[in-house]
Amino acid sequence: MELKRMIPFIKHQWVLIAISLALTVVALAFIMTKGLNYGIDFKGGARLVYQFQQPVAEGDIEGALKDAELSGAEVVRYGQKADNRFSIKIEKAEEHAELGGVVTAALEKKWGAGTVTLETEETVGPKVGKELRKKAWLAVIFAVILMLIYIGYRFDFYFAPGAVVALMHDVIITMGIFAFLGKEFNLSILAAMLTIVGYSINDTIIVFDRIRENGHSITRDNIKDVVNLSINQTLSRTIITVLTVQLVLIVIFLRGGGSLHDFALAMMIGFFCGTYSSIFIASPCYIGLYRNWPKLIAALERK
Repeated sequence: MELKRMIPFIKHQWVLIAISLALTVVALAFIMTKGLNYGIDFKGGARLVYQFQQPVAEGDIEGALKDAELSGAEVVRYGQKADNRFSIKIEKAEEHAELGGVVTAALEKKWGAGTVTLETEETVGPKVGKELRKKAWLAVIFAVILMLIYIGYRFDFYFAPGAVVALMHDVIITMGIFAFLGKEFNLSILAAMLTIVGYSINDTIIVFDRIRENGHSITRDNIKDVVNLSINQTLSRTIITVLTVQLVLIVIFLRGGGSLHDFALAMMIGFFCGTYSSIFIASPCYIGLYRNWPKLIAALERK
């Protein structure tokens, strides 16, 4: 089966791989220098969500809390600006008994009784947060390992490394953007990361499956043409899938507010990267292994 018009994806693979490598290095630099802004889920502390009756600024809230000896509190607008809703994160929550009452009293002292409403209060101990953070990273690592085993079992060794490299690329770039923007990394974002892993591997499998179907004609000389044909044959399905998902995520990003806003942002970035990596990372890795691995093994055996 040949398509009348084919986009030469593989022709430009080295340029796009270089761009991906550069973006991955930059993302890792942000993760290592700025670090991830762990939420109370992973760091411990308390998060309180307040709604105000009148418009207020983050700086005014921080000032009111500082006057009440609650220094170090992080105040972030929560949801739409017109909602006048704010999230207040306090790391050393265990130092304050009845934290919600203390914070409410401090805010009412500045804006008046009945002008603020405590909607949500969450508290996580530092030991629990550290344990959750450890388990979160283990969940991501185990997910990647299981994907490697699955691809190796369903296809063969030539396919598996490219799929795992693509997965790591998607997760690292998403985390790098979150580190750069200073977005909170919490359990919701971890769920988004694991969803990205699942979507990315699904998109890669679709391309790999078509390559395997066309595999009866693959040789070292024509493998680039076969892989490029396979990508083009699955392109319409890929575009339809990613566009329909992205449209839903855009609506959640614009109207969801709060933690849904950041969750949708992570998914939008990860799903775009997942589609990109399936074409420009996983497939070229397969080509490279198919063409060079037998020669490398033969050279090692001669030694």
